[in-house]
Amino acid sequence: MRPLALLLLYNEPVLPIDHPNANSEYDILETADDAYQVLREAGFAVQKLGIHYDPQPLLDVIRQQKPDVVFNLFEGLATQTGTEVGAAALLEWLNIPFTGCPSACLTLGRDKVRTKYLLAAAGIPTPDYMVIDALPVPSWNGGWPAIVKPVFQDASVGIDQESVVTSQKQLVERVAYVLERYGPPVLVEQFIFGREFHVNIIEERTSANRRTLRVLPVTEVAFSDDDKTLWPVYTFKAKWQEHSEEFAKAEIRTAITLPPELQSELEPIAHKAYHTLQCRDYARLDVRLDAHGQFYVLEVNPNPYLNSITLVDGLKAIGRSYEWWVVEMALAALDRGGIHVPDGVLRIPPPVARV
Repeated sequence: MRPLALLLLYNEPVLPIDHPNANSEYDILETADDAYQVLREAGFAVQKLGIHYDPQPLLDVIRQQKPDVVFNLFEGLATQTGTEVGAAALLEWLNIPFTGCPSACLTLGRDKVRTKYLLAAAGIPTPDYMVIDALPVPSWNGGWPAIVKPVFQDASVGIDQESVVTSQKQLVERVAYVLERYGPPVLVEQFIFGREFHVNIIEERTSANRRTLRVLPVTEVAFSDDDKTLWPVYTFKAKWQEHSEEFAKAEIRTAITLPPELQSELEPIAHKAYHTLQCRDYARLDVRLDAHGQFYVLEVNPNPYLNSITLVDGLKAIGRSYEWWVVEMALAALDRGGIHVPDGVLRIPPPVARV
């Protein structure tokens, strides 16, 4: 059997390296390098392709090289976030099997408003909310504090300490800022006090053509409570700026074992949210657990960071490796394309330590 041709697609960063949001974009380069190494060692004939404003190179490579499968790491351009959906839609149009969620799911995942509508309609617990398209700002009746979010941003872009508001006056000021900076619509949400978890879900192969959902051991964002001047929010600084006070006070605790009663509450919520947005291969939920033991789904991320320590350590906790998961996703995409890979054609490379 000839080596399977795999195209590894990713987004070339477009922000200047000194841009305040650059960290959330440039990490794709390390992710692409790691996945390339794993897939090459596994036995694929791998070609890497980074694209930005012009999709033509993608079309050219597919027509000329005719890859068997695309490993899709394209997260969208920081200046045109909707391109995340466009890349997947192009691959669907060209009938090329690819890893990760389909374009319809990615469209929903990047739209916090429609995600909220779907979660609420499906009976999945999510905080009360209000959507604002333009000024003036209606009265908020969901109680204080509330949190204000730009709808079409991810990676915590647009989330900072000022996102949490405690009065109608602060709400009006923050909504006006978000509208001007990021555009409409704006999501106002009830602020849920409590523990915050990142919940990774994968589709694990149980037989040749059957896969089942597996909720990995969760990661907790453990906010320090010794500084009452900071809201317990996973802001852009807390996520990306390693030398900031907010980063230091948002400890990441991976592969947490929840009490059985909480795990039994969380798993059906995670499964239902995954299916409601029609995710594929893997996804991540951001959830909060309030003082009464109620989980609330804050967001569904259908294209989460593949190199995330939350995913890597979650896989380790169930006896799996990052390398195994990268190869498994490629095999799942090949299955969807009708290509069966006999045993022994590919191998799982030995695990490499990742930070």
